[in-house]
Amino acid sequence: MKNSEKCEKIYEYSFEISVFLQTLAMIHSIEVINNSSLLPGVKLGYEIYDTCTEITIAIAAMLRLLSKFNCSQHVVEFQCNYSNYTPRVKAVVGDSYSEITMAVSRMLNLQLILQVDSAFLSDGIIKVELNKTLSSVEMANGRIVTILDDRIIIQKDLEGLYTHLLEALKNVTFTDGESEFQFDLQGDINIGYNVLLWKEVNGHMTIINMAEYNLEKDAFIFKDRKTEKEFRNLKQIQSKCSRECGPGQMKKTTQSQHTCCYECVSCPENHYSNQTDMDHCLLCNNKTHWAPVNSTMCFEKQVEHLNWNDWFAILLLTLLALGIVCTLAVGIIFTRNLNTPVVKSSGGLIICYVILLCHFFSFVSTSFFVGEPQDFKCKTRQNFFGVSFALCISCILTKSLKILLAFSFDPRLQTCLKRLYKPIPIIVICTGVQMIICTIWLTFAEPFVEENFSIPRVIILECDEGSIMAFGTMLGYIAILAFVCFISAFKGRKLPANYNKAKFITSGMIIYFIAWIIFIPIYATTFGKYLPAVEITVILISNYGILCCMFFPKCYIILCKQETNTKSAFLKTLYMYSSQSESRLNVNISLDSRPNEVPLPNHNFNRKSPVTLEQGKASQSQMAEHVQSARKGIAKNTAGTLPRKRMSSI
Repeated sequence: MKNSEKCEKIYEYSFEISVFLQTLAMIHSIEVINNSSLLPGVKLGYEIYDTCTEITIAIAAMLRLLSKFNCSQHVVEFQCNYSNYTPRVKAVVGDSYSEITMAVSRMLNLQLILQVDSAFLSDGIIKVELNKTLSSVEMANGRIVTILDDRIIIQKDLEGLYTHLLEALKNVTFTDGESEFQFDLQGDINIGYNVLLWKEVNGHMTIINMAEYNLEKDAFIFKDRKTEKEFRNLKQIQSKCSRECGPGQMKKTTQSQHTCCYECVSCPENHYSNQTDMDHCLLCNNKTHWAPVNSTMCFEKQVEHLNWNDWFAILLLTLLALGIVCTLAVGIIFTRNLNTPVVKSSGGLIICYVILLCHFFSFVSTSFFVGEPQDFKCKTRQNFFGVSFALCISCILTKSLKILLAFSFDPRLQTCLKRLYKPIPIIVICTGVQMIICTIWLTFAEPFVEENFSIPRVIILECDEGSIMAFGTMLGYIAILAFVCFISAFKGRKLPANYNKAKFITSGMIIYFIAWIIFIPIYATTFGKYLPAVEITVILISNYGILCCMFFPKCYIILCKQETNTKSAFLKTLYMYSSQSESRLNVNISLDSRPNEVPLPNHNFNRKSPVTLEQGKASQSQMAEHVQSARKGIAKNTAGTLPRKRMSSI
């Protein structure tokens, strides 16, 4: 209610429920329109005034509505021309009483404001023109009798028989000349419509009655042929200032003064529209669906992972199978040549079998990286590789320590190595630490299957490692074992040719380090279904590097150089290595700043005894005698049984 004045008189009228409900419906409709995108940039408002069934109060409220738009005072500006006048409202719904509605409508017509009459005016109230009566009672009575002869007077809000009259009038049909008239179900007369043409002639607007539309015949009736021809030549007026937006597009309001005008723009990516003239595009579910630009529907994302039939996976699986075949072939070759010096010098068949078995498990672990990720695969693949490869490096570490212990001439280093060299405890402890790391990883942050939605049109099904720290700790521990193994093997790299396992161990560790150093930046920057393929490649390179460096040279000697795979050939190699060691020791004598004590190999070959020479009195012949004595001792020991013990223990 916007009426600020209270009704001075109280009229005994019943509360009209239907009008109240229609008012609530209008308020609800306006709020729904404002809260939706039906009229973008436009807000509807309303003002409701109580007329108190008084024309004066209704006129006062109407004057407020006719005040100028955006004016602080509710004042109507009187002008000669109201064509450019902008009032506060665009339309007015009239009162349910005819007297008030008719009075208000006359003032609204001056402002060219539309008034929507209440439904009651058309349905139940008959407008009757009352003649002016005389003040004389006699003349008044006579005049009333005259009026009653051909018309009826009905008092406002009087429950009478006028409804029966309306029902009777609906069935009345009459003619006026050639025109026939009748009433419809609503009581409105079907007089048809005149077709008017507005034409601008010499700057003046003229209105021409071109035809009449007959409701009964549903046809146009023209006055003459000329008018009909002109009417037929009229072009259809397009009431829309914008073309219709098709599916895949949405309406965008233009910057013109007409808010009904718009332009059609394509729906952006991951949006769609499946109807015409949509105000906005609908959003696809970005996790499971996608849509291109100007799309009419959403498309389901394709689930991708490293499939078994992928070309890169087939290549890696071929290398995997080849590695397993090579591992089995090496095991068969070593088994058939068990008693040969090459196999014995490799540490024995048990150690070789353990290393080959670790290679077999490492190759098999790469198969868990291919195919659809599952919880079992995600939890198994990294830990299976980590434990098997740590066991392999631990076995190689014991071999490198054994070589360093056998051919080291430093007493302090030999003492330290003898205390530390316990093959089985070393293997168990080194492998056990890796198993503890993997157990903690699986307990507190186990890997799981994850859907990666970072790529717009596909869903990458991958394994989340659970904890990058645990994954890095597992790989870092293997790297520490490999580094210790590399240092130990590097110190014993200058050994006899048949015993030179340290050189091959060093080469295998270098290949391992290069592969995993390259792996770290590639793994950190790669994403998608080929991320597991990167780790498969690195694992294969590491396995092939160690397998080729440690076992292929021995297989080559067993198969292609059988003449060097004999005990005499190994003894000859040891003798030559001992001679070279003697020469190096002689050179050290001449370079030593303390020539009174020169360490020369004694007859025990593995120990040193100082030979004292008096400074300034030792001649060159005496020096030669000492060297000859050392050579004889080396030769005698070479022909003895001590090198045989050393060969069997390496």
